[in-house]
Parts: sequence; C-alpha cells; structure tokens
Amino acid sequence: MPDVPKLGPINDCALYRHIILFAIATLQKIRPYEGSVLMLTDRICVKYGKLVDLTEALTMRFISQNTSIPVPQVLCAFTHRNCTYIVMESIKGIYIGAGWVHRSEESKAKILTQLKSMVEEMRKLPPPAGMGVGSVVDGSLYDGRVPGTSLRFGPFASVQEFHRHLRGGMDFDPRLDPAVQELIRQHDKSFPIAFTRGDLSSLNILARGDTIVGIVDWETAGWYPSYWEYTTACQVNPQNSFWINEIDKFITPLPDELAMERTRQKYFGDY
Repeated sequence: MPDVPKLGPINDCALYRHIILFAIATLQKIRPYEGSVLMLTDRICVKYGKLVDLTEALTMRFISQNTSIPVPQVLCAFTHRNCTYIVMESIKGIYIGAGWVHRSEESKAKILTQLKSMVEEMRKLPPPAGMGVGSVVDGSLYDGRVPGTSLRFGPFASVQEFHRHLRGGMDFDPRLDPAVQELIRQHDKSFPIAFTRGDLSSLNILARGDTIVGIVDWETAGWYPSYWEYTTACQVNPQNSFWINEIDKFITPLPDELAMERTRQKYFGDY
C-alpha cells in the first residue's frame, strides 16, 4: 500500500529559490507563458501563482512513484511570499484535443486504449487505511467546479460528509422537493474510495503520434468516491465538446451516478 506523502516543499534550498525567482523575473516578459506555466528552458517549466498548491507537486510525484502513468518529473517545489512554485520537466507533445476530429478511427482507438489502461492502473491504487475524501496528502482538495465559499475544501472523514458538503450542509427533511430527498438517499449509500484524476480532458493529455506521453495539471486529483472520475470527465469544456463522445470508451460508464450528480448540480450548482 502506498504511503501517504507529507505536505511540504521538494528539493527546496536557498540557491534553487534564488535561481528560479531570478529566472522568472528575467524571462516572464519574453518566454511563452500559458496560464500559470512559464517556460524556463526548452525542457524545464515552472507553474506558479497564489492558487497553485504544493499538493499538486506531491500528487505528480506520488503517481510517478506508484504507477507507470507518464507525468512531468518534479524537480523542485516551494512556497515563497504566499506564491507556490513547481519546477518540472516540460513534456514534448501535442494536446490530443488539437486535431482530434481529424485523426483516423484507428489512431483514436490506440490513444483511448492507452488512456483506459492508465485509468484502470490509477484506480487499482489501494487507499491508505482510514482514508476518506481528501488529497494525496490527506489534506484539502481543489476543484473550481465544486460549490462553496473557498476553492479548497475538505478533507472529509467519509464520502457521506463529502456529499453533505456538495449539498451545502443540507440534511434529509421530508418537506424537501422529492428529487432532493432522493438525491440525499443516494448520497447516503456506500461508495468505495478510488484515486481520481478529476478532470480527464483532451486538454490535459499530451501525445506524440499515437502514443500518450504525458498527463498534466493534477491540481484536481485526490481520493474521491469511485464515481467521481466518470462524472467529472463528463463535464466537458466547451472548447472540446466532442470529448463527451469518447469518455465511455476509457472509463466504465456509470449512468445512475451521472444522473445523481446532474441532480445535485441542478439543485445545488457546480460553481
């Protein structure tokens, strides 16, 4: 059983910090900058910002050490003046969302078969004893689609506590709308915990040719109820609406759980 990593910096020292902060100050005006990621060299990039968390670096290291799933190698990670920096290798590849509709069916099938194998490998990871719903370090989680007063939430001792959070703390009451009553009954069922990427989109999977070479952006990953991988994957970004047609090919479809989650979103929102 994999050990629970401890939240903290990786390969952090004063010299590394000085070099990285100096490089960012020098290069951020002339290097490609996508979102929160800045290219330091052709092979090394840094993801940084006040919303970046050390948990993401530890998650990538956890996946690298316990699976064969290709993720960026984390070289250094630290927090400085309320801003977190994750220095990692830059994986050379193309996001599969780019040009997906122009791929042959054979090419698509090869990529989806690999992705299915990776998802299955991740879901076979045994949760640590006593693990509820939480991050890889048994700490708070991040997902901008989950309602609440903070972008970070949890951890929760049980799936039921997580579900109660999704409902804004609402408990069962016979005076509630029948659909909400049924949602709470479904939420109170027993769901196993599984390690979950939380946003398996064509916008964060890199490939060279027909080979997946990297899965990036692990900020939404953690230990969740087993259906969460499927239901979050089905919340496709409008930029890759075609992806909804591919999800059932690499994650086991869970129509009942998807209907449950859509009911939750209808009554309690997903933001």
